[in-house]
Amino acid sequence: MTDFAIRVEGLTKRFETVTALDGIDLEIPARTVFGLLGPNGAGKTTAIRILSTILKPDAGRADVLGRDVVRQAKEVRTRIGLAGQFATVDTNLTGRENLRLIGRLVHLPRQEATHRIDALLERFQLTTAADRPVRTYSGGMRRRIDLAAALVNRPPVLFLDEPTTGLDPFSRNEVWAMVGELVGDGTTVVLTTQYLEEADRLASRVAVIDEGRVIANDSPAQLKSRLGSTVIEIGLVNVATAKRAHDVLIATFAPELEDSTVRLTTHEGARMLVEALRTLDGEAIVPATLTVREPSLDDVFLALTGHHAEREAAA
Repeated sequence: MTDFAIRVEGLTKRFETVTALDGIDLEIPARTVFGLLGPNGAGKTTAIRILSTILKPDAGRADVLGRDVVRQAKEVRTRIGLAGQFATVDTNLTGRENLRLIGRLVHLPRQEATHRIDALLERFQLTTAADRPVRTYSGGMRRRIDLAAALVNRPPVLFLDEPTTGLDPFSRNEVWAMVGELVGDGTTVVLTTQYLEEADRLASRVAVIDEGRVIANDSPAQLKSRLGSTVIEIGLVNVATAKRAHDVLIATFAPELEDSTVRLTTHEGARMLVEALRTLDGEAIVPATLTVREPSLDDVFLALTGHHAEREAAA
């Protein structure tokens, strides 16, 4: 029997005329990373705020570790940690002082808090900076102290709302490594992200959310396998030539057209590549570029929604 840390049934939330969540259902296994993937405005953060008891739903229900997020909100809060998109620590306090403050707020005994804080500072590689004001920290260090603050009370469930937004690649990799360590220690991590690579690398299961609805829920590998094992991208010299190539290929294949690129997905990569190139050659259409790769979660999102998650988020 699967051990679920979180169950969500028919969760709905509206803000005046906007429906942020439109009856989503989720079951999140314990001791895993579960990804909520989608662009800004898809409903990811609203879901996290309801699960962490910050917002109340308009309809539906959700429980965290068997506690209802509305009726047993206080009990839920003692069992979760939350790190949002932006650091919530006091920048005028030192890293150690911030963690001590959290320890007092969650009523940790002083000696236990001291040991816990020392362990977190070491784990997040902040020992040497522990007694400096947080305002002197780099972006990656601020994110690490924010994560440490969310873990002071040893929560079995941790919500990370776009934890690497705005971080450089090195700092992002650091956060990813820490998330892996937390799950190894038995923590359930619910991660919202608009980065396809992040969801692909960290999450054992991903729910794709668009306009408040869950439009897919599976492992990254299974989501990608729906498209085929190979993606062929044929770049043409301009949009007009790409449209002509698309119209030529559509009789035999199922091409996607995006700007000056024609994209094919298939389980028969080698055969389709040869046939597509022969077809184009017969019409005197010469590709400018040619890329053959495995499908990504962005391909999945595009196929499901008709638009790119990352491009939509940037807009």
